[in-house]
Amino acid sequence: METVTELPLDDAIFFNSTVNSVYEMITAIPGSHLVIVYLKNAYQNDPFRIALELFLVFFAIKYMLAKKYKPHDNTVKLTVKEVDDLIEEWQPETLVPTLNTLDKLNLDSTPVILGPQSAKTRVSGHAKPLLNLATTNYLNLAASEQICESAIKTLKEYGVGSCGPPGFYGTIDVHMDLEKDIAQFLGTEEAIIYAQGFSTISSVIPAFSKRGDLLVVDDGVSFAVQKGVQISRSNVRYFKHNNMDDLERVLRDVQADQDKNNKRLTRRFIVTEGLFANFGDIAPLKKLVELKKKYKYRLILDESHSIGVVGNNGRGLTDLFSVDATEVDMIVGSLANAFCASGGFCAASTEVVDHQRLSGSAYCFSASMPAMLAVSASEALKVIRQQPSILKELSERAQVFRQVLSHKSLESLIRVSDSDLQSPAPFFHIYPKNSFLRSRAFDHEIDIPRVDQERLLQDVVDECAVQGVLITRAKYVHDQEKSCPRPSIKLHVTIGLTKKENEKAAGVVKSAITKVFGKWRK
Repeated sequence: METVTELPLDDAIFFNSTVNSVYEMITAIPGSHLVIVYLKNAYQNDPFRIALELFLVFFAIKYMLAKKYKPHDNTVKLTVKEVDDLIEEWQPETLVPTLNTLDKLNLDSTPVILGPQSAKTRVSGHAKPLLNLATTNYLNLAASEQICESAIKTLKEYGVGSCGPPGFYGTIDVHMDLEKDIAQFLGTEEAIIYAQGFSTISSVIPAFSKRGDLLVVDDGVSFAVQKGVQISRSNVRYFKHNNMDDLERVLRDVQADQDKNNKRLTRRFIVTEGLFANFGDIAPLKKLVELKKKYKYRLILDESHSIGVVGNNGRGLTDLFSVDATEVDMIVGSLANAFCASGGFCAASTEVVDHQRLSGSAYCFSASMPAMLAVSASEALKVIRQQPSILKELSERAQVFRQVLSHKSLESLIRVSDSDLQSPAPFFHIYPKNSFLRSRAFDHEIDIPRVDQERLLQDVVDECAVQGVLITRAKYVHDQEKSCPRPSIKLHVTIGLTKKENEKAAGVVKSAITKVFGKWRK
């Protein structure tokens, strides 16, 4: 038979009195009876919850009473002499980095525009306006009275800017109207607009492709696309510029690797441009759509330089190749080129657009586009729909330029990026031929330094300005480009010039090249 040990009488009396004293102290606190009732009910109904709450209370008390951690507690203790020696050795970096030779050339040769942008613009140091071939004002919409009047009216009604992101209070009726106009123009379900053209593609890509996903990218894409690829932190495979055979090789290699190693299925995208900013050539959209269906990829197509100018109706590559816009998963473009506004857009399915309203970094964290620029873009779309003849006119201007620059006298001097006279591209690059560079260099060097090529092209730019034509060299962020393109002169054609002025400008460029190249020697 078990025996039960009882507390001594004095100890039992002391214990009971202590408990009663504590209870009286607690009940003396105002509102304590509510806590006691809550604890009794909670314990009866859910004893596990009261145990968890007590644990959290004790943990909080222990945490607050614990010794605070100070980061500098584990730092190396230096003597006064050691600190003085370090201060003496320290050399502050300059606020402005030292310019290299190429940077100085770019800075010294930058023209200063006086007054508004136009097809005939005034430049500091020149008495007469220059014929402007250095602007993306292809359709001369910057001079459209219809657009200017609408912009001024909107400015008076809405003010300058919204001062808020689109997802908060930055979206107003003109923004939604522009999104509807873009979707209707391209033939997609919906569209979303961004406030900055550069950050559009660099936000769209990381909104869908994350770490572990796969991007198959043309190695000739523009700097904005490169930044989007970099920000996404995805796995990246590059294929040779505009080479569909190499693209299919990469897709096959990826598929074979996945089958061999039984890798998990991830999101996969093909990323390319419609009209390449760095090369002036056009991607074969039909082949891209065929490959993306065959290997089950999504296609992200940047049409920043083709939208509004390529195709019979200006709808870009889907218009040029008669491909349904829904075949391209995401059509991304800029509103700052042909439309003479600002910002960018992504046209796609409803699901893709809605996802960006929560995941597009530039959409969520940047102030929305000024209302007057949204209206300007909508008006530009209206002008293109109402006057499709201006697209044919632009194409004819480009053909004239290509014909002049394909003259036999220039064959040994330059190469044009897209020599096809029927090319719809409204801009092109002019490269000095390697054979010419080597023939004029001392010791017939195989590789001519980039800065020497840039100086040669800048001499052509300066000579054209003297003769009344404004052109520019292609500019790049050399230390950040994946593979910086060759130095070139980038010419933009515009219908803001008459046919006679366009022919004159082409003749000036041709004569400047002949003159400068004829006397150049490294």
